[in-house]
Amino acid sequence: MMGNLFIVAAPSGAGKTSLVNALIAQHDEIKLSVSHTTRPARDGEQDGRDYHFVDQQTFADMRDAGEFLESATVFDNSYGTSAKNVETQLAEGFDVILEIDWQGAQQVRANFPDSIGIFILPPSKQVLEQRLRNRGQDDEAIIARRMRDAENEISHYVEFDYVIVNDDFSEALATLSSIIHAQRHLLSLQRNKQAGLISELLAQSADIS
Repeated sequence: MMGNLFIVAAPSGAGKTSLVNALIAQHDEIKLSVSHTTRPARDGEQDGRDYHFVDQQTFADMRDAGEFLESATVFDNSYGTSAKNVETQLAEGFDVILEIDWQGAQQVRANFPDSIGIFILPPSKQVLEQRLRNRGQDDEAIIARRMRDAENEISHYVEFDYVIVNDDFSEALATLSSIIHAQRHLLSLQRNKQAGLISELLAQSADIS
């Protein structure tokens, strides 16, 4: 059975990466699609685990060759999702999470209209700004820019299927996990997966009647 494709988006600092990483650690059947990016690796990040770090020319060559399911420029850096990697994982039956922005989400929906979109919101602007500062990764100019861009990013929440407010991390993680779990039990998926059982149960009902 094919896996489900999930898109998780949020303004920078809302906590989507922490939530997705915690989810992946709890569920072996869920895979995170590792994006390609031209931005430099941050302290603690590893090539192939957090991102595939490539130079601008390599990225452009891959994009021109049609290797990306989606690609976008965010804060002057390019990001892209390998179509081959996603399709392979889905075919193997894994649920795949794309941690991308709203621009990428729009591109993915064009190719995977059945993908499930989840948008993560911060509980307030004040909390969002404090989280950006607590990361210790950006200077004041970058933080100010991220806060300005956050309003535009948040305005696209209506394009997604689910919205989670990341106020209490444990609660937000439980909600995210519940959404993933519930999608596996949709009628459209279970009809084929449980075809044998359903036929048997209906046959028994016919015999009894």
